Amino acid sequence: MQQVPAIPDLLKLKKGSASPRKFRDNLTVFLFLLPAVTLFLVFVLYPILQSVYYSLFSWKGFGPAVDFVGVNNFKNILSDKVFLKALKNALLIIIFSLSIQLPLSLLLATLVGRDLPGRVFFRTVFFMPYVLSEVITALMWLFIYNPDPERGFINAVLIFFGGTSHAWLAKPDLVMPAIFVALTWKYFGFHMLLFMTGLQNIPEEVEEAGRMDGANIFQSFWYITLPLLGSTIRTSVYLSVLGSIQQFILVWIMTKGGPVNASETLATYMYRFGFVRFQLGYGSAVAIYMFILCLTFSLIYQRLTRQPDYLSGL
Repeated sequence: MQQVPAIPDLLKLKKGSASPRKFRDNLTVFLFLLPAVTLFLVFVLYPILQSVYYSLFSWKGFGPAVDFVGVNNFKNILSDKVFLKALKNALLIIIFSLSIQLPLSLLLATLVGRDLPGRVFFRTVFFMPYVLSEVITALMWLFIYNPDPERGFINAVLIFFGGTSHAWLAKPDLVMPAIFVALTWKYFGFHMLLFMTGLQNIPEEVEEAGRMDGANIFQSFWYITLPLLGSTIRTSVYLSVLGSIQQFILVWIMTKGGPVNASETLATYMYRFGFVRFQLGYGSAVAIYMFILCLTFSLIYQRLTRQPDYLSGL
């Protein structure tokens, strides 16, 4: 008669057979994560730590960093009026983006995402600027803003209607609005696409139920569509703010931060000291400030906008 193993022996057998499987599963997960973790360490974490190290030195980029200055670079940055101007311009771009660019993108997404005749054509036209590189966009708008009426499109139109030409990128009071127009033309199609994706996820039955209850088009949009677009709007705001803080290519090509630092941004300020003047220690300190600013905003924003997604329950 065959003897049945005792319960403790069965538990030992079960535990012994599960341990190699668990090890193989953990090894598989580790091997799949290894390339991504390696790239993160090499291209993200290591440059951050390297910037922190060089920010403590007065380093020109040649040879080893030996002139230790401690936190003097960080103190000098905060006392520089040009840096404060760059910070003000970044805040100005954020305000313009949240008050003009995103509402315009939402309005266009609502129009071309519904039963608008020729909506496919309009979607393509509005999204096309985002496909262009920032370099091409900057060169196009340099041509549009050309102060010569015979070459600049805007000034030619103004003179045709009896107005006067302006040096849009040479006047401190006009340069930031002119740059923001170019930024809006470049990026509003991207945000429009995000909003269109969110609108497509809203069931038509919900809006039809609102209309059956007597809601007009504005009430339906305000009380039904907007709340259901909450997660999409939060994502768009998050990307817009971070993009505004890090804006560089378009501003540098169009104005290089001028005139008289009127269009200086945090990224152009960092580039000017780090790669034009070869003050890489000072430029690294500016990069650390930008990193802290983006990280602080990300943490606070993610914590403040933790709200349930209404679409998940539909």
